[in-house]
Amino acid sequence: MMPFKLAVSAEMVFLDLPFIERVKRIHALGFSAEIWSWADKDINALAATGADFTSMTGYLSGTLTDPDGIRQLLDSARESLGIAERLNCPCLNLHGTGLGEGGLPVQPVSHTTGRMWLSACKSLEKIARLGEDAGRVFLLENLNTAVDHPGTPFARADDTLALIEAVGSPHLKMNLDLYHAQIGEGNLIELIQRAGSAIGEIQVADVPGRKEPGTGEIHYPAIARALHAMGYTGVVGLEGWASGDSETALERFRQAFTL
Repeated sequence: MMPFKLAVSAEMVFLDLPFIERVKRIHALGFSAEIWSWADKDINALAATGADFTSMTGYLSGTLTDPDGIRQLLDSARESLGIAERLNCPCLNLHGTGLGEGGLPVQPVSHTTGRMWLSACKSLEKIARLGEDAGRVFLLENLNTAVDHPGTPFARADDTLALIEAVGSPHLKMNLDLYHAQIGEGNLIELIQRAGSAIGEIQVADVPGRKEPGTGEIHYPAIARALHAMGYTGVVGLEGWASGDSETALERFRQAFTL
């Protein structure tokens, strides 16, 4: 039984192929596709693949907390919504701040103040209204700061969940990335149960190494059973590298989430 919609990040598998061919291969294998920034993509060619796109990055630049950064974030979110419409992509991904080369924050912070929390909440309320007007959902992704994204504000799953619950809009949900959560917080089943209806998507990769399920310490079949038990039927996205052959990695992912 397959109770979830399985998607695969085209940024991280079939790396020997041109990007459009990666999307076609993912689609041919029966998965939905996900992309990061759309700015360097041929949108017409992507749309012509016939693939089902479940999420894409929802901004090009900006932050949640400072006036210039908020303006950039809102402007590029509006642009991204136009691209999402062309790809018929329902969800757009956000982070606590803009990420640059190597996934590092453009404006790293060592401590988030109360004023920053209030500003982030107000910014996300505006983002949610943009999503409502466009009939799309923005997803705020948790990240880990220990390995991949040091200095990113609002990175922990608890942080993203608190902001989403404070905004309280069906057009702002959580992209709960279990790879990042395992590194930063652990207790994954308890975490998904606590997040509940705030979850808009689950993303997965194993720890360590950020490769497909079955290559590390996370027992993803148990995660799949817990998600099914709580009634989750949404997207589970593989955002991890293939440990070897990409097609084999995708099959291992499928098996981990087949009940």
